[in-house]
Amino acid sequence: MALRNDADLSTFYKCSFEGYQDTLYTHSLRQLYRECDIYGTMDFMFGNAAVVFQNCNVYPRLPILGQFNTITAQGRTYINQNTGTSIQNCTITVAPHLATNNGTTQTYLGRLWKLYSRTVYMQSFLDSLINPAGWAAWSGTFALDTLYYAEYNNRGLRSSTANRVTWLGYHVINVTYAVNFTVSNFISGDS
Repeated sequence: MALRNDADLSTFYKCSFEGYQDTLYTHSLRQLYRECDIYGTMDFMFGNAAVVFQNCNVYPRLPILGQFNTITAQGRTYINQNTGTSIQNCTITVAPHLATNNGTTQTYLGRLWKLYSRTVYMQSFLDSLINPAGWAAWSGTFALDTLYYAEYNNRGLRSSTANRVTWLGYHVINVTYAVNFTVSNFISGDS
């Protein structure tokens, strides 16, 4: 783990977090990461904070043999918790040493960690390394109906939602819903 953050209203600007599994633990409260570089393999942006990643570069790395990559693992445990992971205007692209790996490593936007996992990708660039299904299950059908995963207005080679998972908890949202996951609304950024 490169960082575990429990600080309310914390902000990281132009920082780099480098690790493999569990790189950045956004444990709790309200957090903002802007123009940061984040490297990892399995569940490398995880936790149960209300967190926004804005204008960040996210770099999945080469995992151990036989492992796949999952970028996020959000840990919301109750349906009314105001937590979740919002990834806005970020660039999701391959780390250099993974780029030399002939494309056999599967990489997913995230997987659920807890019953009410909530993650939103919006206005972000999704490069060709993302699996067309987008999201990975944790274990069988656990929480596929109670999670909230959403995408809005992404771009790039894997931004198409045509072949995404068909889980009840997965959504393609419009601007009316997406605005709820911005810095101003999701983490009270204006104050």
